[in-house]
Amino acid sequence: MPVAMKAVLIAGPTASGKSALALELADRFGGTVVNADSMQVYGGLRVITARPSDEEEAQAPHWLYGHVDAGEIYSTGRWLSDVADALAAIAAEGRLPIIVGGTGLYFKALTQGLAAVPAIPADIRATVRDRLESEGVAALYSELIERDPVTATRLMPLDRARIARALEVVLATGRSLSDWHKDGLPPLLDADRTAKVFITCDRKELVARIETRFGVMLEKGALDEVKALAARRLNPLLPAMKAHGVPWLIRHLKGELSLKEATEGSIMDTRRYAKRQLTWFRGQMKDWPAAEPDTALEMLSRNLQA
Repeated sequence: MPVAMKAVLIAGPTASGKSALALELADRFGGTVVNADSMQVYGGLRVITARPSDEEEAQAPHWLYGHVDAGEIYSTGRWLSDVADALAAIAAEGRLPIIVGGTGLYFKALTQGLAAVPAIPADIRATVRDRLESEGVAALYSELIERDPVTATRLMPLDRARIARALEVVLATGRSLSDWHKDGLPPLLDADRTAKVFITCDRKELVARIETRFGVMLEKGALDEVKALAARRLNPLLPAMKAHGVPWLIRHLKGELSLKEATEGSIMDTRRYAKRQLTWFRGQMKDWPAAEPDTALEMLSRNLQA
């Protein structure tokens, strides 16, 4: 079937049916599914982050799922680098890239570029500031010399604020502060040559989907995944340690909460996150057409062949 567009972009709140839609399109148009969810990049967390199952991944090629260790901090800049490699490989294979996920900043960076020195996540900033107090500026400056020697040589060794800032940037983005000051990252895709959609869903239906999905997660081994993660004793401020459900299930494993209480807390966090996703996309990506899952397939199919 001939395809006019260069890529498909599917965004939407968690549990809205994005992955199923991506698989339908992949089957219809010979597509490859590419992850744009900041939690689904982490290995060892397939169930608790609602990554596609082994069976689903067998239906079409998938990229950027579970390729990052949970002990790492994954940034938007690093995702752009990874997705650039993925897009090149998919183009070489003559397939259609179908980029799907709920991380709005990934889509914005993909189609609009990434501004120089992006905002630093609050958890990374807090970790660096806590280390500054507990370890001292000399320890942070030593690490900065290893990670970003160009910037480090421009700073005074006792300049607490600038050293902390430079270290935050390289930890959050994987790029040195000096690199960010040179230029930003350009967009990888022309938004006008994509078929894109933001999946909407009735609020009550979305809540029901979230509740049902968490129950299925538990049945499929989410607790075992979290138990294995907790055994690594990673920094609780790492992104993977804050994936929805992980903190609550860890508290359950410690005997602090019943499974029912942990489940209720996990569902409530996920509901709040879905609401934030909706608000963000409506404010930041106003030119994206919205559609419910049952109409998005045909809408995207028409756009691909236009």
